[in-house]
Amino acid sequence: MRRYVLTGTPGAGKTTILHRLRELGHAVVEEAATEVIARAQAQGEDEPWTRGSFIDEIVTLQRQRQQEASGAAALQIFDRSPVCTLALATYLGRPVSRTLGAELERIRSEGIYERQVLFIRNLGFCEPTSARRISYQESLVFEKVHEETYRELGYQLIDVPADDLPHRLAGVLSVIAPPTS
Repeated sequence: MRRYVLTGTPGAGKTTILHRLRELGHAVVEEAATEVIARAQAQGEDEPWTRGSFIDEIVTLQRQRQQEASGAAALQIFDRSPVCTLALATYLGRPVSRTLGAELERIRSEGIYERQVLFIRNLGFCEPTSARRISYQESLVFEKVHEETYRELGYQLIDVPADDLPHRLAGVLSVIAPPTS
């Protein structure tokens, strides 16, 4: 089974690319943090990322989704991974919890994700949403933290530069499903 990760700064277009991949028939797994935030906000909590359990809730949902997707298709594409959650913890100044540490060890020891990670580069802006309350300048700092975190853990970043959707999609497809001769 091949599991690729799409990562990058908030607002870079990962989810748009992921949705297009789904339309093309690929098995995709949505980002967990957005759902954790949406659930909490639906219950009246405005800033769930300030809660101590926030990182662990993301990790738990990521693991659940990854395990539920196992066996569903030989090729899967994930919108973020626990390595992104480590980058988020770093960005937020949070320690690595037992839950996060254990999940990082599990994905490493079991080789859950491909070592090539598709790094979706920022588009030159970041539009805020109820779940994404980060300025463009902050998103650039977060992008750098993501980059450093993946590299420190030995992943190879495959740049998907800012461009229109067809070109970005072609770049992703050239890595995950290269043409056979």
